Amino acid sequence: MDNYNILSDFLKEFYIPTYVLSPESETPALPIAPPESPVLVFINSKSGGQLGGELLLTYRSLLNDQQVFDLGEETPDKVLRRIYINLERLKDDELACHIREKLKIIVAGGDGTAGWLLGVVCDLKLSHPPPIATVPLGTGNNLPFAFGWGKKNPGTDKASVELFLDQVLKAKEMKIDNWHILMRMKTPKEGSCDPLAPLELPHSLHAFHRVSPTDELNMEGYHTFRGGFWNYFSLGMDAQVSYAFHSERKLHPEKFKNQLVNQSTYVKLGCTQGWFCASLFHPASRNIAQLAKVKVANKNGQWHDLPIPHSIRSIVCLNLPSFSGGLNPWGTPNPRKQRDRDLTPPYVDDGFIEVVGFRNAWHGLVLLAPNGHGTRLAQANRVRFEFRKGATDHTFMRMDGEPWKQPLPMDDETVMVEISHLGQVNMLATHDCRSRSMYDPSTPRHQEEYDDNEDDSVAEEGEEYRKFGAADTFKIPDEVDISHLS
Repeated sequence: MDNYNILSDFLKEFYIPTYVLSPESETPALPIAPPESPVLVFINSKSGGQLGGELLLTYRSLLNDQQVFDLGEETPDKVLRRIYINLERLKDDELACHIREKLKIIVAGGDGTAGWLLGVVCDLKLSHPPPIATVPLGTGNNLPFAFGWGKKNPGTDKASVELFLDQVLKAKEMKIDNWHILMRMKTPKEGSCDPLAPLELPHSLHAFHRVSPTDELNMEGYHTFRGGFWNYFSLGMDAQVSYAFHSERKLHPEKFKNQLVNQSTYVKLGCTQGWFCASLFHPASRNIAQLAKVKVANKNGQWHDLPIPHSIRSIVCLNLPSFSGGLNPWGTPNPRKQRDRDLTPPYVDDGFIEVVGFRNAWHGLVLLAPNGHGTRLAQANRVRFEFRKGATDHTFMRMDGEPWKQPLPMDDETVMVEISHLGQVNMLATHDCRSRSMYDPSTPRHQEEYDDNEDDSVAEEGEEYRKFGAADTFKIPDEVDISHLS
């Protein structure tokens, strides 16, 4: 129901009348003041245990309930197509044109849900795509954390929602790079090599899927898969642990009712999967160097081989400074290191992606120390993995929190995964934003502490454990949850 007249002046700044949302509705008789920050709200009611459903009720009670959508009932692509078709019909309506220009999107869910909305907005190719604010309702919440929206599940009461809306009103727009992933292999002689996801993937072109026979990317005699991401793509053992977590949650959803329980389960699975003792339990054949040859290209399109240390078991291609619950694997190289290795600051809109390697979860613990980072491998405009013939019959991959098991043909030497820059998308960022823009001097560009570790190379396993055992000054900060490591 339209409840405009009973709303506070503050909430009217976000209100969208029903006639703008639905062609069946009539224009209101009483005038409506142009809202400063009209929002469409998409909520995954299954995220955050019971929090998603509670948040849905609160938003619907505060705004026009027709501008708040449950993603479990209606997909965002259908909603946005319907609304933008109606806005086109109302192109001579002054209020509708104002709302179209000022429109923002709020999405509440995990990183997968946020990526779903980002993918849909990109797929629709709108002339003026609305910027997106993310409510942290998942387990890792890397996307919300990177743009200042926090990583803890929010309050669902009216005061908490109004506080979030106030942040949306004051937020600034920031462009971030959009990355495309392409995987191609010869059509297998028998069996299927389609990705095996623990959860049903959203219906967006950016979800990893096999392209149709009519797609321009399709090649005769090959299976071609494509997808997209904004935060990260990872290959190897961290994706394997994430896959185990999501598989367990699918089998026993009743055990995953809140963020704390989810995090505890995650770290337990990290132990059972051997991530903390990878040198003992993880086959050497699954190490990245044995699994695939890695190449990177600069902005000029020049390719070169990227040497991968033999002990690296997980590789992350990172676009945002938030991974595994807010950790920054790239860190901040000091000026001399940037100069010697021709590195640039890790901006989110510079067309470069940072490539980082990890040996195991103990290596990941370095991220919890001041100025800690993973093994910096490269900055690149494109990255290519060429899988070695017969190396393994499957591997694990993950994009923006969504993992899958990827079968690989044993008799094919042409299996290839390539990551390339696709474009940009608009996000909303608060004053606490951790992401840095190369075009915005107000983003945190010169306030970072440089790391003092001059060595980006991989230490021997024994030395690694010796350092951890003797590090009296190494303490895990109270605000960092170890179970976010993956």
